[in-house]
Amino acid sequence: MNSDCKLLLCGATGFIGRNLLAHFAAQSNKAITAVWHKRPPCEAPENVTWVQADLRDPAQVERLVPGHDQIIQAAATTSGAKDIVTTPHIHVTDNAVMNSYLLRAAYDASIQHFVFFSCSVMYPSSQNPVSEMGFTGEIEPRYQGAAWTKLYIERMCEFYAGLGNTKHTVIRHSNIYGPHDKFDLVRSHVFGASLSKAMTAKTSIDIWGTGEEKRDLLYVGDLVRFVDAALELQSRAFGLYNCGAGMSISVKDLVQKIVIASGNNLVLEHDLSQPSIPFSLALDCSKAKQDLGWVPEIGLDEGIRQTVDWWRENIDPQTLMPFAP
Repeated sequence: MNSDCKLLLCGATGFIGRNLLAHFAAQSNKAITAVWHKRPPCEAPENVTWVQADLRDPAQVERLVPGHDQIIQAAATTSGAKDIVTTPHIHVTDNAVMNSYLLRAAYDASIQHFVFFSCSVMYPSSQNPVSEMGFTGEIEPRYQGAAWTKLYIERMCEFYAGLGNTKHTVIRHSNIYGPHDKFDLVRSHVFGASLSKAMTAKTSIDIWGTGEEKRDLLYVGDLVRFVDAALELQSRAFGLYNCGAGMSISVKDLVQKIVIASGNNLVLEHDLSQPSIPFSLALDCSKAKQDLGWVPEIGLDEGIRQTVDWWRENIDPQTLMPFAP
């Protein structure tokens, strides 16, 4: 990596972005431009410059990108299962637009390396770990919009990698959890919502649906380590990698683990009136191990413990939002 690498980090105030920022800001060889849109920036070291930008505006993107060596694209429109079921279109347009403009600008500016966070939403439900070749074209109906949007952006990364000198990394990550996640009950995913419920409930905790569906959960610190490995070691112009724990756990068992870590004595109850997606998945990450030497290091029990400790110190139990600075 260059001794004075200029890094553009998009989505720097989001869940994954905050963790990436803390990691790369600690590297003295990095000069970071941290991009935010609506969520206000946090305190950061001197090597971080905050810039507010709307990445759906091509003029703003074209001003923002030149002069950098690497781009980590962690900006996205995301939410939980309820939005996926009731308003699935919100994950389509904004994500397609912002990434299209960023990829074009990266090509025009001859950026050295572009990292895109895809996800595993395009894979079919499976009882066995799925490799990068596991996309069959059959997508869970309620994931159609998000999945095809991700696949479009992945193909654009591959397209631009073949045109110029910019290396592209696509990360199909599993369910990420850890510090700085969303923990309010409106926008959060299953882990964040379950943790907040466990930390604030008095006698019982509800699980949406039967809880039999299984998820591959990866601690955010392991995802950050993956990005570091890709920037350092990826040799091909285009790399597409699974990034997950490599094993799955049912939502019911996950909630039980979270309850135990919370220290509260709670009864698990099922709310069958709420939306859930009957889908099970684990990722085969052997390609990342072979090419990048990456394997997850934080097990689920330890990751839950670390996240519970962070929640206690940073989340207001009344609002389920971070304490005011």
